[in-house]
Amino acid sequence: MQKRHRDNDLYFSELASTCRQYYIPYLQKVIKVENISVLEIGCGHGGNLLPFYERGCYVVGIDIDKSKIETAIFLFAREKIEPALFEFRIEDFYSTIDTRKYDLILVHDVIEHIRDKEVFMGKAKQMLADNGIIFYRFPAWNMPFGGHQQLCSNKLSSMLPFTHLLPVSIYTKYLNIFKEKNTTISELLEIKQCKVTIVLFQKLVFKTGLKIIDRSLWFINPHYKIKFGLPPLKLNRRIASIKYLRNYFTTSCFYLLKRIQIRIKYTI
Repeated sequence: MQKRHRDNDLYFSELASTCRQYYIPYLQKVIKVENISVLEIGCGHGGNLLPFYERGCYVVGIDIDKSKIETAIFLFAREKIEPALFEFRIEDFYSTIDTRKYDLILVHDVIEHIRDKEVFMGKAKQMLADNGIIFYRFPAWNMPFGGHQQLCSNKLSSMLPFTHLLPVSIYTKYLNIFKEKNTTISELLEIKQCKVTIVLFQKLVFKTGLKIIDRSLWFINPHYKIKFGLPPLKLNRRIASIKYLRNYFTTSCFYLLKRIQIRIKYTI
């Protein structure tokens, strides 16, 4: 497992930095990121939300992991952030009683962990304001580390690409050879089962009554700038147009979605 996944401070600051440098400028193409309401589903330690707070936004983060929410509250409190402007809740998104409508909803590195994606995306849509935006970010399944191998505790197995594409039985044996913990193996197999491709995601967008207002496919994920010092690079347009091949080269997918507005024309 990489150090950043063990070090809460480092992971928090890295996410906040990437959000400031890349996510917010990307979002500002379609929404003014100031004094708006922002919900992050599966917020983890809350690093993505800090830059929005800094712009006067009311931020809400929900996650089922109690320790992550407790860490998020601690890290935000340490930043001396006014409590009235942020809220973190230990909560199952599917059973939330939150009836508010948000101007912006973030779903960052979450959809690839969800089994019933259509139900999830439909629920997220219900919490979106009429003119709101949902920002989905996820790795294409077939890319070198689409299986989240970086979660492995063994250094070598965490660095080997494409191993997640092995058949389940072989992949399980492979992880056991590297003496990965049973909990890690279960998590990686769960990710394999919940995999999401570009085509699948776009079909789900249509099925849930949403529309794509912007899509960016990245050959070098913008977050790799702070992680590895690599400059962000968008996927070549020609490769991006090849339906299945692009999944192997897309390290990060950015999607901005809106509700499909249905207008009924009345005649007299």
